[in-house]
Amino acid sequence: MTTIPSFTLNDGNQMPAFGFGTFQIPADGSTKAAVATALRLGYRHIDTAAAYFNEREVGQAIAESGIPRDQIWVTSKLWLQDYGFEAARTGIDTSLQKLGLDYIDLYLLHQPYGDVPGAWRALEAGQQAGKIRSIGISNVTPRLWAKFVPDFDVRPAVNQVEFNPYFQQQPLRALMASTQTVLEAWAPLGQGNPELFQEPVIQR
Repeated sequence: MTTIPSFTLNDGNQMPAFGFGTFQIPADGSTKAAVATALRLGYRHIDTAAAYFNEREVGQAIAESGIPRDQIWVTSKLWLQDYGFEAARTGIDTSLQKLGLDYIDLYLLHQPYGDVPGAWRALEAGQQAGKIRSIGISNVTPRLWAKFVPDFDVRPAVNQVEFNPYFQQQPLRALMASTQTVLEAWAPLGQGNPELFQEPVIQR
């Protein structure tokens, strides 16, 4: 099997450079089947979220895969109803319970609204307790970066945002460089944009 390249995060952890996302896959057996297929085909990074309502099936597929746990990178995300320090601590534990895991490799604040500082402190505490290996943010724009990130004690390892050849996020990437935060793309292929696949540079 081809070795998947990885990124070194600012906390020293190695994250596989591409992964399988489970957004909009229903929890009716479809998520479990899709993740099982992805793992069988060589994916070693699986992305889910509390708001996807399919963490349990992701965990089932991982448990039944026969692949050692330390060879699979699992990302999940905290949704807005669990923001605030105490609520976020409960949200982390709920994700762990649904996934059936002892730890989550990367846990993100899914959206930067509400009590972001309290939720971030809970992620920091979860990392210190060994429940989370790396912590990060998602959908944080340059304006929201300036509002929240300078006050964080721990630098985000990742900011997961929309990113593709037509939307390259250059101002945001310049900000993130100061903290060595890795940009992780959602919709890296433009959500299947046919024009993107006709670009000569992409075809080459």
